[in-house]
Amino acid sequence: MESGIETLFSKQPIVIDNGSGIMKAGFSGDERPKMVFNNYVGRTKYSKQMLTTNDLDLYLGPECEKHKGLYKLSYPMTHGNVTNWDDMEKIWGYIFKEMKVSASQHPVLLSEPIENPMINREKTAEAFFEGMGAPALYFQTQPVLSLYAQGKTTGFVLDCGDGVTQCVPIVEGFAITGAYSRIDLGGRDITEYFMLLLKRAGYNFHTSAEFQIVRQIKEKICTATTSPFREDEYKDHLKGTNIEYFLPDGSILNLKNEHMEAPEILFTPQKIGLEYPGIPEMLINCVMKCDIDLRNTIFSNLIVSGGTSALKKFAERLHKSITKLSPKDVKIKLVAPKNRDISTWVGGSTLSSLKAFNDLWVTKEEYKEKGANVFREYM
Repeated sequence: MESGIETLFSKQPIVIDNGSGIMKAGFSGDERPKMVFNNYVGRTKYSKQMLTTNDLDLYLGPECEKHKGLYKLSYPMTHGNVTNWDDMEKIWGYIFKEMKVSASQHPVLLSEPIENPMINREKTAEAFFEGMGAPALYFQTQPVLSLYAQGKTTGFVLDCGDGVTQCVPIVEGFAITGAYSRIDLGGRDITEYFMLLLKRAGYNFHTSAEFQIVRQIKEKICTATTSPFREDEYKDHLKGTNIEYFLPDGSILNLKNEHMEAPEILFTPQKIGLEYPGIPEMLINCVMKCDIDLRNTIFSNLIVSGGTSALKKFAERLHKSITKLSPKDVKIKLVAPKNRDISTWVGGSTLSSLKAFNDLWVTKEEYKEKGANVFREYM
């Protein structure tokens, strides 16, 4: 490390878990993120007729939550990819503003999904180095950071978020090249399918604000089934067990099996026309790509992370499915950490606080000298 680098990094690094649905941000070394908020922006969809003290054109964070029905809500990220860079940069700027720090004084660690297109890194680096003047930047994949959160160097991490489900086998700190996998399927897809099921049941939700209501319902009551969901098999079981959910306006949703069917797309993506394997099959395929002498170690170190993995009975269904699919007599151990929705951020906080990590930062000077190619070495 060059002399004077400690002065350059005298300010505490900022850790940002850049999720498709939820942003988590905070200071390196902290146990929990300082900020957790929805990764969307709100724009007014009605013309203003009265003078007020609020003349904003764009709403972020808590301001966006107060009167969601007034706004058109839009995500700047879809399936792990930034689709609206202007909005994404506004959200990054909002983080620094709310944390009351200057982006030009703090190194930034950003999470990313595996197989992140290089163009995403290039534009992100441009935004932080050229737009905000960040002194240093580092990218790391979400599954790897989740493993750091567990204090382990060996594990198979299945990270199931809002836009992406991904798995990476890591043994003694080495990611097994060619054995990791990603599918663009996650919590937002469940919400969309849940909304469709509710429509079929006679409940119409169509605005962007109502989409968020459905998402909240999903997070509170949706549950995976412990075996593949088949409607005809559940009809008798569900008689007299309907769930009532009170909506913000006081009306009531009467749910039969919609809350159980929606999460099934994680295990049977064909239900929504996708040709991906189900999550258990994806996991098994990844393990079987590893050397045969590593498989037992990997099977006994399975870890789930990401907000969507926190769905009720998800871990139970996953364990049951992979046990059925795995070779006979293999010992399966699956860990579902309590705070797995923030595992990626916690791992980033842990990693960036290590003294040895200082050598891994890409500085603004290196970026000026080599350009975005300096980031090509990551997974």
